[in-house]
Amino acid sequence: MEKLPGNAGWQWIKGGFALFRKQPTEMSTLFLSYVFLMLAMGIVPLFGQILPMVLVPVFSISFLQACANIERGKKVYPNLLLAGFRSPAFMRLVRLGLLYLLAAVLAIAASAMIDGGVFWNIITGQSALDASTVRGSHMSLAMIFAAVVYTPAAMAFWYAAPLVAWQNMGLGKAMFFSFFAVKRAGRAFFIYGLAWLAISIFLPAVVSGILGLIFGRTAIIMLVLLPLSLVMTIIMYCSFYPNYTDIFGKPQTP
Repeated sequence: MEKLPGNAGWQWIKGGFALFRKQPTEMSTLFLSYVFLMLAMGIVPLFGQILPMVLVPVFSISFLQACANIERGKKVYPNLLLAGFRSPAFMRLVRLGLLYLLAAVLAIAASAMIDGGVFWNIITGQSALDASTVRGSHMSLAMIFAAVVYTPAAMAFWYAAPLVAWQNMGLGKAMFFSFFAVKRAGRAFFIYGLAWLAISIFLPAVVSGILGLIFGRTAIIMLVLLPLSLVMTIIMYCSFYPNYTDIFGKPQTP
C-alpha cells in the first residue's frame, strides 16, 4: 500500500475524467444499463429494496473492469455488467454486500438515539417524509450521526470488493487492508471528497445561472442539468479505478 500526498485526491478525479473521455458513449451505456437493472429489481416484492444494496460490490467490479479495459485499449460493452456475477469471488462479493446492508441498518438504527427513531421510520417507510414529521425531530442531526457511525464501515468497504475479486482476499483481510489504506490516504480522501462536493454544488449552479440568463426557461435548464448530472456520476464511478490503482497497483488478471 502506497502512502499518497493530498493532491492525489484531485488526480483521481482527473483520472476518472480521462477514462470517461476515451469511451464516453460506452460508459454511459453501461451506467444506464445498471440504472435500468436497479429499477427492474425495485419491482420485486420485499427483496426489491434489499437486492440493489447487497449487489453493490458485485456491480462495482463491472465498472472497475470497464475502466481496466479502457486503460488497456479494449472496448467496453454492456455485458460487462455481468463481470462480477461471473467472478469466482461472486459469493464472497454477495456476503460483502450483506455486510454493507447490516452496517447501514445498524448506523440508521443508532440514529434513533438522536431523533427518537424518526429517521429510521422514514427510511423503512413507516412514516411519510413531510414537514409535520420532521418538525422538531432533530432528524438532520440524526442523519449526520448515522453518517459518522457508518464512517469506519465505509472505510473498511471502500476497497474491499476489488481486493476480494482481483487479489483473491478473504472478506476479513480485504476489509482490514481497505480500512488502513483509507486511513493512510486520509488527506487524499479529504481533497477527493471536498473536490466532488465543490463540483456537485458549483458546476450545476453556474450552468443553471448561465442558462437562466440566456433562455429563462426551467425546462431548458433541466434538459441540460440532467445529462450533466449523469456525466458527473459516471466520471465519479470512473475515478474509483485510479483511486484503487494508486494504492494497490494495477490488476494483474482483470
